[in-house]
Amino acid sequence: MVKPKLVVVYLSTQGNTKKMADAIAHGAEDRGMEARSVSFYEADMNEIRDADAIALGSSTFWYKMHDAMERFIERMGKELGQTAIEGKVGAAFGSYGWSGEAPVDIARMMRSLGIKVIDPVLRVQYEPNERDLEECKRLGKDIANAVKKTVRPVA
Repeated sequence: MVKPKLVVVYLSTQGNTKKMADAIAHGAEDRGMEARSVSFYEADMNEIRDADAIALGSSTFWYKMHDAMERFIERMGKELGQTAIEGKVGAAFGSYGWSGEAPVDIARMMRSLGIKVIDPVLRVQYEPNERDLEECKRLGKDIANAVKKTVRPVA
């Protein structure tokens, strides 16, 4: 039996969003998904196309998601096209210092591509503590549960 797959793509300027991404992947694995956490620099569009779910995270930089993550999401939409992305389960997350807008911006962009984004977005101020990482794991589990409820046609 093939396990459903989650790709967690993150942009982390100080390592905090990466910690969140890794915890989200662990949570999904706890619910039987194959999950991989990867920097957006190393993200593979073919892997994203083949995934059942995608979580995207960025630290907030100057009151918005980092410009490089915005360009990554735009590229994802152009290279994969709406039919390859539409209907996937998605989640948005990120760390911040004082304002925390990045996850909201990510979720908006994901929805515009037809991704079914789980609400609410997950935001953590500064470095995630144990309670925050448990919330990240819970998001991974929520993603797995949502994928189990979603039937996608085989391409």
